[in-house]
Formats: sequence, C-alpha cells, structure tokens
Amino acid sequence: MSKLVIVGTVAFDAIETPFGKTDKILGGAATFIGLAASHFNVDATAVSVVGGDFPQAYLDLLANKNIDVSGVEIIKNGKTFFWSGRYHNDMNTRDTLVTELNTLENFNPVVPEAYRDAEVVMLGNLHPLVQSSVIDQMTKKPKLVVLDTMNFWMDCALNELLDVIKRIDVITINDEEARQLTGEYSLLVAARKIHEMGPKYIVIKKGEHGALLFHNDHVFYAPALPLEEVFDPTGAGDTFAGGFAGYLAKTNDFSFENMKNAVIYGSTLASFCVEKFGTERMQYLSNNEVHKRLLQFKQLTQFDIELS
Repeated sequence: MSKLVIVGTVAFDAIETPFGKTDKILGGAATFIGLAASHFNVDATAVSVVGGDFPQAYLDLLANKNIDVSGVEIIKNGKTFFWSGRYHNDMNTRDTLVTELNTLENFNPVVPEAYRDAEVVMLGNLHPLVQSSVIDQMTKKPKLVVLDTMNFWMDCALNELLDVIKRIDVITINDEEARQLTGEYSLLVAARKIHEMGPKYIVIKKGEHGALLFHNDHVFYAPALPLEEVFDPTGAGDTFAGGFAGYLAKTNDFSFENMKNAVIYGSTLASFCVEKFGTERMQYLSNNEVHKRLLQFKQLTQFDIELS
C-alpha cells in the first residue's frame, strides 16, 4: 500500500439547486477527495489551509476517516475559503454567486515530513504554482502524480498550468476543459494533444455521461450509473478523483488495466456524492453500499457477445 498526499481546498460551500438550498456547509476539493480515498484505508494526508472560523469537528471528521490533518494549516485570525453557487435545472450548468478566497489567497502548502516520500500525489484544483510547489517538496519522485484543474486557470494562468502539466502522470478534466485546453472538439484528438503536453494518462470526465481514460492509443469508457435522485453535483469530480487516486494507492499498480478499475471506483463513489448536499452522503457512506453499487456497475456494463 502506498502513501497518498492530497492537496486542495478545505472550505465552506453554500449551494442552491432545484431541490433546495443550504447555508454554509463543509466542502472543498481536499475534503471530497479525502472522504472518497478513505474507503481504501490508505495512509493519506490532507494539505490545505483554513481560518479560525473552521469547526474542529470537521477536522475531527477527516481524522476519524484515517486522513492525517497535520498538513491543514489553521490561521486563527483568518477566514476559511467560501464558495456559493446556484445550479440550473439541468444540473450541468451553474452560476457562481460568491467566491471569498480568504486564507487561500496566500496559501503556501507544506507537505508533512512523513509524507514527502509518498508514492501517490493527488493535486486538487488550485493555482498551478501551488500545485508545482507540492511536487518540489517531495524528497523522491512519486510513482504517480494526478492533477485536477479547471478552465479558470486556463484563462488566467495558462503558462504556469502548462509547466505543471509537464511534470505529472495523470490529468483529470471535464470535456469542456479538454476542448478549451487543446482547441480541439474531438475528445480523441484533444487527449492526443494533452498526452503530448506530458501526462501519460488522460481522464476526461463527462458528468452524467461517464468518463473516458486515454493512454497512447488505448481508450476506456466508463458510463455513469443512472440515478433516481441527483440533489447536488458539487464535489462529484473531486470524489471521482479521490476514488481514482485512493484505489491506485491501495493497489500500488499503475498500469492502464488497473486504471480502468480506478475509473470504475471513482465513478461509483461519485454516484453517491450527488445524492445529498455537499459531503453529507460521503460522510456516512458504508463499504457495503459501495460494494453493492460496484455490482450494479458490473451488471450495467457486462455482456456476452459472439463475434463470428
């Protein structure tokens, strides 16, 4: 089993969807990634920053899930990163209502000493320079560095993003971001172009339409599980990334064949995330529930066909 470093936001979210709205609740990329990765009992640490307004109970929640929180800096006189958004009826588009960077504005991540030799690094969506600084702190080259990013950084920090992309093994982005990054509509062509930028593996997330995994000329597609209820898609991509990275850290197998399994685990965990607001569903998710849904996934995708 490998050590896992998780870098990203630990934050407050306020969310409005067609099914309701919340006040400030627990959110942030590192939170969703950590909760998903906790299902694999890996030796993981979360690296982030919060303010004095962040409840100790939330840090205890992560610690109780076997996530080391010594890398979460607490700035007593600061305020925690806050994001508020409203989703449209299709749940695929949203409007950002409020973004308060607060303590995140001057965030300099410090990887705990005990995790600087980690085999797997999961770089959640942050400024590319912050992501690069984490790679710089590793005392030996990780076996796998996974990076998540978004169109915001393509708009305002493209050169820095391209620099960090050269240093990673896997990038996870959605279809819109893949097209923006490459200027290509075809996701096959976009993946080929991203591969030339540095990453060996490209994961393109398509929300309710599943995810694609690319490696050289190999392509794997995992559908999304049809769900009766989708309350809140916030954090689904981070949950996918946490399941993906957590499974790979547990199995210590970074082959294309095993990454297929990681994509399925990531998709399975993301399917739970959207069933409640924020992290609520992930906080109480049992391994038994995950196992049952994996069987559903298997039944959804498995078939026998005779080819003449």
